[in-house]
Parts: sequence; C-alpha cells; structure tokens
Amino acid sequence: MFGETVGRRYAAGEPIRYNRVIGRNRSRRSPHVAKSKPKLPKAARRNASSSTAAKRKSAPGAAASRTATTRKITAPAAKPATRAGGKRDRAAAGKRIQQMAKGVVSLVQKQTDPFLEIPSRTLSNVRFNEKRGIIEMLDGTQRRQFFSLLGRRKGEGSQAKKFMQTIRVAEVCKQLIDRSDSTSIRDLFYNLKMPVKTPPGQPASKELIFNEQSESDPIIEDVEVAVSALREELGVHAEAKGAMVGPMQITDNGDRINLANMGSGGWAVPSIVEPDVIQFVKHSAKYVLLIEKGAVWQRFNKDRYWEKNKCMIIHGGGQPPRGVRRLVYRMHHELKLPVYVLVDNDPWGYYIYSVVKQGSINLAFESQRMAVPAARFIGMSSFDAARFDIPAHVPMPLTDEDRRRAKEIRNYPWFAKKPWQREIKHMESLGVKLELEAFSSKHFSFITQEYLPRKLKDRQWLD
Repeated sequence: MFGETVGRRYAAGEPIRYNRVIGRNRSRRSPHVAKSKPKLPKAARRNASSSTAAKRKSAPGAAASRTATTRKITAPAAKPATRAGGKRDRAAAGKRIQQMAKGVVSLVQKQTDPFLEIPSRTLSNVRFNEKRGIIEMLDGTQRRQFFSLLGRRKGEGSQAKKFMQTIRVAEVCKQLIDRSDSTSIRDLFYNLKMPVKTPPGQPASKELIFNEQSESDPIIEDVEVAVSALREELGVHAEAKGAMVGPMQITDNGDRINLANMGSGGWAVPSIVEPDVIQFVKHSAKYVLLIEKGAVWQRFNKDRYWEKNKCMIIHGGGQPPRGVRRLVYRMHHELKLPVYVLVDNDPWGYYIYSVVKQGSINLAFESQRMAVPAARFIGMSSFDAARFDIPAHVPMPLTDEDRRRAKEIRNYPWFAKKPWQREIKHMESLGVKLELEAFSSKHFSFITQEYLPRKLKDRQWLD
C-alpha cells in the first residue's frame, strides 16, 4: 500500500499545485444543459419575450396566487454522469490521487525531502468576485513536508504527521474509487484510528494516525482541494441532514417519489444529490424557501404552507450541509426557481445566508457548484420586531461573541452593500437578537399565515 510505504519512509514525490493545474480544464457545466430550441417566428418570439418580462417583474406572493402549472422536466438520462459521484468524475479523481502519489515517490527517489502543496483554505486566500457574486479561491498554498517536526502554527501538530495523515486519507479514497464504494466521514475516521505502522524489527508505535474526528475531517478537505474533487467524488459522504417537501416529483436512485406526499417528516435530503442520483421529473413550485431550523420547517410543513403557496420548503438543520446547498443550487439553475432564505436575526443567521448566496471560505473552490448569487434574504430582519409588533420582552440581548461576529461579518466585502450595512448596524444598535420562534409569542402560525406572506407581498427582502 502506498500509505504504508510512506509510513516507512520509502516513498515521496514531485509537488503539484493541484488546485489550479488540475482544476483548470475541468468542465463546470451541468450535465443537463438544455439543447438549443428551434427558432420561433417573430410574433412568437415577441410573445415569449413579453411573457418572460412579466414573470420577472411579478412578486413571489403574486406568483404563488396564480393557477399552478405542472412542469415536466425532460432530462437526458442516457447521458453519462459527469458530476460528483458519477463514474467519470470518480475515475478522474482516482487518477489525480495517483499523480499525487507518483509525485511523492519521485521526490524520494531524488533523495529530496518529500512534500505536498495543499491549497490554503483561509480568508487570506479567497476573494469575492463581485461580477459573479461568489467567493473564489486564490492560488496560495501551504507546503506539507515529510521531514518537518514543526507545525505551521503554535500548538499545531507536526507537518510530518499531517503529511502521513494526508497520504493515508488519499489512499483510502483511492481504494473506495477502485471498488466503486463509498463511506461516511465517521467511518473513514474509525478506519484510520489505528497505530502508525513502523518498519520491520522496530517496536510497535503507540501513536495513532487519528485520535479524534476533528483531526480527520480537515484532512479530508485538504485532499479534496489538493486533487480538485469533491469528497463525494472521492467516495466519502457526510451524514444526511435536512428535509424537503413540496409540489414536485423526483427520482432518487431510480425510485419515483412524490414530495407532496411525505408526511410530517418530509423527504430526507441525501448527501449526494447529483443528476446521476436525483432527477427532477415534474413540479408546480413557484420558488424555493430555505429555512434555517428544522423545528420552524416543521411548522411550515404542518400548516401546509408549501401547498397553499406553491413552493418547495427545505431545511438544513442550521448551517445547511453540502447536499442541501447543492440541491438548492440545482433547483435554482435547472428549474429556474427563485430562492428565499429564512434565518434567525443574529450574526450567525446572516452568515448562513451568505454561505448559501456567495459560498463559504472553506469550500471556496466549489462555490460555482453550490452558491446561489441570486438568493434573497427574506428574514428575520433587525427591523422586523418593530414592523410586526414583537413584544419588547421577547428579543434576547446580544452576547460579546455575537457582537464580535457581527463586526467581523460587517467587514466582509460581500456584506458591503448599504442595505446590509444598515441591517447589521441596526441590530448592533438595538443590542438584541431574534429567533424565528419569536413569532410564536403572537400565535403559533403567525410566521406562516402573516409574517412571510406579508414580507413576500411587500418585497421586503435583501440581496
């Protein structure tokens, strides 16, 4: 095994800047790009243009009140998968892992200290592309050397150990790809929670490859960016989190599912939602509503908000996981559905919205496959307590940590717009925050019956 060879100091290889060199030529287009339509007569084109313009001008509240039209989606199912989890992407990811391994071996053969160049997943190595509206990764890297016993920062483990951990995780991912298998990030941690192997004749090591999952998770992300692949392409997935319900039919691994008949729990959103796994069949939804909390989502489902307002409601249980973000992205881009985000009125809610809209710093290399720049912040706003007469005793005071976080996000370039500066500063000046559940102080269904319909009708959102 290559990882064992490195563990015995027999292997190494040439450094490759994988984030740019490998990633540059990879197609980022959806595999379900519609074929060009036949040219229409001039009159028909004018009518189509007028219809499109009218739709763009209409508010979502008005759109929801119109008679719903069920749309059938024709997807080229016969095309081979070219997205995360698809055979082509997984095979390509496996080849890039091999390239990384050969590079390390080559350095050892040259009697050179082997090292890896890992793209840096830090704020200093990202930029906000205002034109595209997403966070992008730059070219900065961190060198991970095999013969270095020092960490890059105080209290950090040695580079030698991280080098070994990176190689072992890459090795397991290559095995999963070769077997067309997959595993959870938790399973991968336990698979590598073992003593470091020592050369023959040496005493057994008491040091483990990984002691805690908090060690293995960032190494998995390092391998992702190093070989320019999502972890799902590497055969690693997180625990499924989130649920969705609404007027839509899909196929999930070949099974036809009606998302309007999912009961109180909704359809559990899987970790892998790529077109080779999840296909949209037909729908009559007017928009997508992403709700921060599962408990609040339950209220929307119980009140059948999605049925009355013809929309898809989805939650991610707090910070939405990749599967939820990717699914929202697909519904927006493939089905052309507007996206509205409903979160708590606190700095953490603001940030959740920004991750959906612009992408995250940690996953900046995949913003173009997850971020929805057109997503709208529908609430809660720091002005909503006054607008909706929330009793004065309901809001909670901002903590020192809240204030620190508010100041931090206020300085992010993607929050630089005047409406957002006004929103954040108003929360800071009030010194309080509001949870979505605060509307229950009026009555339990206030948020579904009065708050959100009014916000949509009055177009009270930020973008």
